[in-house]
Amino acid sequence: MPKHIGIVACSAEGAALCYRTICGEAAKVMGEHAHPEITMHSYPLARYMEFIRRGDWHQVAELILWSARKLAQASADFLVCPDNTIHQAFELVIERSPLPWLHIAHPVAKAAAERGFQRLGLMGTRYLMEGPVYPEALKPYGISTRLPPAADREKIDAIIFDELVAGVFSEDSRLYFNEVMARLKDVGCEAVILGCTELPLIVRSDDAPLPTLDSTRLLARAALRRALDS
Repeated sequence: MPKHIGIVACSAEGAALCYRTICGEAAKVMGEHAHPEITMHSYPLARYMEFIRRGDWHQVAELILWSARKLAQASADFLVCPDNTIHQAFELVIERSPLPWLHIAHPVAKAAAERGFQRLGLMGTRYLMEGPVYPEALKPYGISTRLPPAADREKIDAIIFDELVAGVFSEDSRLYFNEVMARLKDVGCEAVILGCTELPLIVRSDDAPLPTLDSTRLLARAALRRALDS
């Protein structure tokens, strides 16, 4: 029997994309309309943001753990969280978690290494871009990251929280992300990490100036493989 996937959700759009990806890609290997059992739990993004904005990662970890316990009670076998930013609290979660986890940055790092990338641009919330999540995950592979300039980081963060998490995907914002990627390409980046789980909903890989590493779908595919691994 496939393992039961527990999803600790944070922002709605990213969590929904992760769920849809698991279900859609499972049918290709399990048969029509088939997918592993999946249970999702979510506290409001507003509760997370209260603690994120004041840098209280211990309280962010508590929210994650409360969701984890609810999913354990629902008989999930392992957990994923389709939100990059709150992985900054991951080390505060893992030792107290009732269930094992897949870390969102690990399948991204593995995919980057398999594709031979050595320098990656990183886009996401300012907390993610300026935090340790991806540098630490990429370090074992010898892969470095390059951030957009401060003004771009501020604008990217604003678009994420003012538009993307609310399901607003404007053409102006899409083109702006392409401009940021072009600037990252100019400073030697070989690909870009879409380090916000909503970014794959607005960035078009066929139109992007750089190859993209889609953290949401890479996590979903890793979860599906884990669920089907006997």
